[in-house]
Amino acid sequence: MFYTGDSALSPFRCEKLRHTARAFLPTLQTIQANYLYLLDCSRSLTNDETQHLQQLLHGQPKTRPILPTGQQLIVIPRLGTISPWSSKATEIMAICGLSCIKRIERGLVWTVNASDALTHEQLEQLMPLLHDRMTETVIFTLNEAEQLFKTAEPRHLRVIPLLTEGRSALATANKTQGLALSEDEIDYLYTSFNSLKRNPTDVELMMFAQANSEHCRHKIFNADWVIDGQTQTQTLFKMIRYTHQQHPGKVLSAYSDNAAVLAGFTIPRFFSNAQTHEYGYTTEETGILMKVETHNHPTAISPFPGAATGSGGEIRDEGATGRGSKPKAGLTGFSVSHLHIPDAPQIYETEYGTPQRLATALQIMLEAPLGASAFNNEFGRPAICGYFRSFEQTVNGKRRGYHKPIMIAGGVGSIRAEHVQKHEIPADSLLIALGGAAMLIGLGGGAASSVSSGHSSADLDFASVQRGNPEMQRRCQEVIDACWSLGAQNPIISIHDVGAGGLSNAFPELVNDSEKGAIFDLNAIPTADPSLSPMELWSNEAQERYVLAIAPEQLALFTQFCERERCPFAVLGKATTQRQLQLLKAQEAIIDMPLSVLLGKPPKMRRDVQRVQPVGSPFKIDDPYFTLETAALRVLRHPTVANKNFLITIGDRSVGGLVTRDQMVGAWQVPVADCAVTASSFQGITGEAMAMGERTPLAVLDAPASGRMAVGEAITNLAAAAIADFSDIVLSANWMAACGQAGEDAALFDTVQSVALDLCPALGLAIPVGKDSLSMHTVWDDKAVTAPLSLIVSAFARVNNIHKTLTPVLRAENSFLLYIDLGQGKNRLGGSILTQVYQQLGDVVPTLDNPKDLKDFFYAIQILNQQNKLLAYHDRSDGGLLTTLCEMMFASHKGIDIQLDGLSPDVLAVLFSEELGAVIEVAQNYIDEVQHWFAQYTQLPVHIIGTVNHSDCLNIYQQDTLLLSLPRTTLQHAWNETTYQLQKRRDNPDCVEEEFAENPQDSGLFLTTTFTLQAPAILSQRPRIAILREQGVNGQLEMAAAFDKAGFTSVDVHLSDILAGRMRLKDFQGFAACGGFSYGDVLGAGGGWAKSILFNSQAYDEFSAFFQRTDSFALGICNGCQMMAQLRGMIDGAEHWAQFVRNKSEQFEARFVMTEVLDSPSLFLQGMAGSYIPVVVSHGEGRAQFDEPAHVNRALRDGLIALRYVDNRGQVSEHYPANPNGSPQGITGLTTPDGRFTIMMPHPERVFLTSRWSWKPDNWQTEESPWMQMFYNARRWVG
Repeated sequence: MFYTGDSALSPFRCEKLRHTARAFLPTLQTIQANYLYLLDCSRSLTNDETQHLQQLLHGQPKTRPILPTGQQLIVIPRLGTISPWSSKATEIMAICGLSCIKRIERGLVWTVNASDALTHEQLEQLMPLLHDRMTETVIFTLNEAEQLFKTAEPRHLRVIPLLTEGRSALATANKTQGLALSEDEIDYLYTSFNSLKRNPTDVELMMFAQANSEHCRHKIFNADWVIDGQTQTQTLFKMIRYTHQQHPGKVLSAYSDNAAVLAGFTIPRFFSNAQTHEYGYTTEETGILMKVETHNHPTAISPFPGAATGSGGEIRDEGATGRGSKPKAGLTGFSVSHLHIPDAPQIYETEYGTPQRLATALQIMLEAPLGASAFNNEFGRPAICGYFRSFEQTVNGKRRGYHKPIMIAGGVGSIRAEHVQKHEIPADSLLIALGGAAMLIGLGGGAASSVSSGHSSADLDFASVQRGNPEMQRRCQEVIDACWSLGAQNPIISIHDVGAGGLSNAFPELVNDSEKGAIFDLNAIPTADPSLSPMELWSNEAQERYVLAIAPEQLALFTQFCERERCPFAVLGKATTQRQLQLLKAQEAIIDMPLSVLLGKPPKMRRDVQRVQPVGSPFKIDDPYFTLETAALRVLRHPTVANKNFLITIGDRSVGGLVTRDQMVGAWQVPVADCAVTASSFQGITGEAMAMGERTPLAVLDAPASGRMAVGEAITNLAAAAIADFSDIVLSANWMAACGQAGEDAALFDTVQSVALDLCPALGLAIPVGKDSLSMHTVWDDKAVTAPLSLIVSAFARVNNIHKTLTPVLRAENSFLLYIDLGQGKNRLGGSILTQVYQQLGDVVPTLDNPKDLKDFFYAIQILNQQNKLLAYHDRSDGGLLTTLCEMMFASHKGIDIQLDGLSPDVLAVLFSEELGAVIEVAQNYIDEVQHWFAQYTQLPVHIIGTVNHSDCLNIYQQDTLLLSLPRTTLQHAWNETTYQLQKRRDNPDCVEEEFAENPQDSGLFLTTTFTLQAPAILSQRPRIAILREQGVNGQLEMAAAFDKAGFTSVDVHLSDILAGRMRLKDFQGFAACGGFSYGDVLGAGGGWAKSILFNSQAYDEFSAFFQRTDSFALGICNGCQMMAQLRGMIDGAEHWAQFVRNKSEQFEARFVMTEVLDSPSLFLQGMAGSYIPVVVSHGEGRAQFDEPAHVNRALRDGLIALRYVDNRGQVSEHYPANPNGSPQGITGLTTPDGRFTIMMPHPERVFLTSRWSWKPDNWQTEESPWMQMFYNARRWVG
């Protein structure tokens, strides 16, 4: 049975696809896509059931295909698999009474028209643009779709004939399975299985290959080294560990778990009780965990899923730390080669090509950030820090660049002190897989990522890329949260994430840590693909899974948690005293291997390498038309320097309600903050900070200098946060190198040695966590690209005052700009952006010469900030001093006058060298004190270089000569160009044109309130409010905290509680439906959540009775708003509410925008009418769509519009991005005539505390923001 739906792509998406395809199919005229719904039913649907189904599927599907004419290709989920969309949609069908639907799948019907019919070969050329060959299948007739529901037989176990064919049988399996085993490892396995007197299975070989891959075992970091004939006394890993041995500081866990843990603070932590479900504060010692991962190889092959699962895997690392913890905030970074943006060529970009199997740099930066953001958004973790670098150049005859990109994913989380250490697993403990089912995606990823690009087959490369399902991972995290919330009664003994190698790597590591063995049942593994062979079932890297151990007597409690969250799990085996790993299928032994063979000690690697001395050339300008203006604009346009909006606004930066500093600063929301800060709790002023540092192009000339500068940049970025002591900082080091290429191994060794044995001990810093990726070399045809030695440093710290974070925003006119030069006047230009935009690299690079200078600088900034002597702060990095000053101007919409007297006469070196340093803004009355402080306590040169002007221009003088004078708008236009060009190719171009059009009347965000913030009278009674969520909802914590502060008892209520009768809405005064991605939004945003209420009799009766009461109230925010809008037929007076559909930009929009509170009956907004208040928005489907245009005016006339978007002059806006979704007349909040039920897309609950605003006026000093009045009003209404 099948149904067809409406168009799946907007006209501009179809046109973009057509434009891309015409590059190789010039006769193509049109291309369109329609949804196709395929059903496997136990019987025919009745007429009523058919109507219900059509309503569930947006009321669009038709039983007869009404499709455009033309040639058609049908894309369906890969045969033999069950898609994540299907599992969620089928579950909704069952909840809605359509249990006769055994399974529903969604596909696409592509219709193409060309001037001449496309041949089969031409259609095959088109297919890669239309489907993901890892997870989808292309068919040409609907009859073929019947195969989708056929059950395939599992593929067979393979036994390797080692005993009869000898070592050659292993060598053959190594090649055909893509195991990436070394010759020593093949010898080791040959000897081991000969001693066991049996043939290995393909399952055992794949498991061994993943567990012992470079990715998992870090063989190079544990290798012995000989450099230039000299035996080295230490391994790379031993040097890294030395930093912690010398300065353990406040580190609670290092090198022994999925993440490192730093001692945090004793804080009032807010969470729900897993048994009573009431939210409340528990004062406890809480650790800060940190982890940073890379996902380079998958991102090179398939950018969106590669980056998405990179973020997802790192989040799982955090959640699986200790005995379970909670991820909090994330970071993301990318390094790629030249972008080569069509129609926007840069003079320094020379064409070199990209191998067909890899995505181009442009493809990566158009797709990978979306993947990383999508996973973070849907899981519910704000991404608030990052970096982006583009570098490619031929140096000394060798092409350098990032054809194999760097994709960084990291973050911080929270963990109870009592859960930091995993417990030893007793024998007979149950071994559980938590999360999604097995699928044949991501097979052999550990091995594949350990090989240089081009040295393995394209099919194996693609097979190694995973696909993500963040909504499933959210369900897993909710179960983990329920477990750790029990404190000492936490049922989790030990937990591990499932990543590279799948279960075959995770389970052995889990039991091996406790010196146990295990026995498993292959048939107990949940699978979405019955055709999987034993090897595929055991080793696939299907995401969103964890393995853990619990005591048998805890199974009932654990089952209860999982059933409430609808989170799949399976008991796969038990721990054994004997350290043997057994995997059985019935009575057949699929694996029967001693753990000592699997995780023992194969022959240790030995690296015998030579140093290669880099040769640079002095930077010189040969262009007779060179001007300082040209240089400045080129530097500002360089992607590494330029505006990063395209990376940032697609990512939720406020979910969780604990972010106090993201990338956006100032009234114009400019992304120039380099330090991210989160609060420990909704109470108190402590928190956590993170910042990144990397200076990888320097490594082409001086690798150790690049490493030292990476550490230095991370610290100068982090200095913006209020950190009590330097010892409160720890570092993560992610090392990337093209090992095996001439000179690269030695460069890696020398850099580790410089950073770990010299710099970090001198600074007193530890590196308790990190990762390596040592195959950063790409070969194809007769070409090769080698990445520079790349150290990416992420710095994390305890913050003692979240209110004291400095930003680059210039705040006063009667002030001076001071330039602090950690380079001590050397102004070394080597490796700078200036040299790159002139197709050079220079010779002498900057470095951190004196670690004491960095510490002195850090303490100076901290003490002066604590004394309120600093108004603004921005460090010097890529683009040099000129970029630092420009970004301060952009953030403030102010001009500055710069005087270079007293600095080097070499103006280019002063303005564009990228030595460490910073610019601070100091009020005139503190200038003498600040200069005196630096002179007395540091050896750092400090120069007064400028003041704010009224001309909105950058004016640079030397000896009274005006060297450069440019309007800020000209400079900012150049700085915006990269993000403009990328967004124009990725998003709705109409929106992009609106965003980057010059608007001289834009006066920035503002705040006007018509009320005084007033809490209700203190009452002893705390009414109960249901903080309502469904699977995939992620915004419940901040919602509960806002209502708790207003005087309610917030109670965590899952829709499953109502469906199971565990909770009743009659027991609550009101409910608040929270934001997130219920059911992954598979039936439209909020659709599955709403339909599971509308079409389930028990839920319908509960909600109907609730809405009909006269003493009840409800608030729907974001996903809750979308859900309640679809319940409008149940709510008196809501008949003409809008539905909320895809944003006009067709991107997720995360912004801080202006809203106007209108005069309406809404109980939440009483007394607030006429106020203009900024608020956070974070959604992909927020455009209000009314059934009829007349309903817009009717709602306005009847006073049912509660909130609308306005521009920065307070005028109603349909202009992007002031109106982030294209809603008519800016409408974003509605209410009912009695005011009891209100819905809105923005998130006031995330910004009910002023510290959560990314900008606030100086005259608003209260802890609570104006939005807190909403929640106070609700409490006052209850009485």
